[in-house]
Amino acid sequence: MIEKEDYLPIPLEHSRNIFGQFDCHARKLERSFGISIINRDEGIKLIGAPGAVDRGSRVLKELWELSRRGNQIQEQNVDYAIAMAMEDKEDVLVDIDGDLICHTISGKPIKPKTLGQKEYADAIRNSMIVFGMGPAGTGKTYLAMALAITAFKNNEVERIILTRPAIEAGEKLGFLPGDLQSKVDPYLRPLYDALYQIMGAESFLKNMEKGLIEVAPLAYMRGRTLDNAFIILDEAQNTTPAQMKMFLTRIGFGSKVVITGDASQKDLAASVESGLDVAVKVLSRVEDISFCRLTSKDVVRHPLVQKIVKAYEVYESKEKYRDKHREKHRSSKRSSH
Repeated sequence: MIEKEDYLPIPLEHSRNIFGQFDCHARKLERSFGISIINRDEGIKLIGAPGAVDRGSRVLKELWELSRRGNQIQEQNVDYAIAMAMEDKEDVLVDIDGDLICHTISGKPIKPKTLGQKEYADAIRNSMIVFGMGPAGTGKTYLAMALAITAFKNNEVERIILTRPAIEAGEKLGFLPGDLQSKVDPYLRPLYDALYQIMGAESFLKNMEKGLIEVAPLAYMRGRTLDNAFIILDEAQNTTPAQMKMFLTRIGFGSKVVITGDASQKDLAASVESGLDVAVKVLSRVEDISFCRLTSKDVVRHPLVQKIVKAYEVYESKEKYRDKHREKHRSSKRSSH
């Protein structure tokens, strides 16, 4: 077999960042492309099949550029760069890295980390209503929150409204202790957590007291008109069609709306159709409404989460195929009688 060698003059301080703790990222690159990577003080050498070495070099160059820009190279960056190289897509990570949305209170930059997330962020900037759909860990809510806070700070909107249907795993609010606010707070906790991280608790509480930021269950939206606001409806797969219609008809002038949901994690009764599913069918051809579908490729949590999501996607698609096949078989039997 013909082997190729390639040499990249990556300085030691960047190669340490790229290779990761105990060279775990370098080992992953070697396994993924079937190449050998040798790190020397003056640079990095790659040895292997020509096509594999070319892909490995492209990945290392991208990670080097990210490192030069001051990024700490994470396992997710390496996994995504490898996936893009396998599809022969170049400079994806570098292009995405240029899209800075804002900084957290601790100074950490918030940026899209995948092509799907970049398209989602762009859709939110350019459309009045955006449906962000996809599995857990794809950043649907977090990116929407970051863009909402950015719009608020830039005086593009007067307030932020965050809402969720108060339903989880078929449980009713009545079993929870305390007043109504105490009952619904656990369902809204993920929204509070993101706000604290991006804005800081003090700024969030101050704006909440002034009524400029509102975190409330979906039922509180009935009968209101929401002008000049950035509105996020989270966990929309748990709305009924009537609730979704009620929410969408609250939207006033100067507002921007993001609706997030994961169709695979519905907590509604089996007989109840999801308002998110109905809205996608009804509104698919309406102008100024964007639909962004994130996938397991866009998961930015622990790599194991990505594998879990992928495994469920494969399992569910097989189940759908089996159900369809069974129904077809039953129909043919009925018609033969």
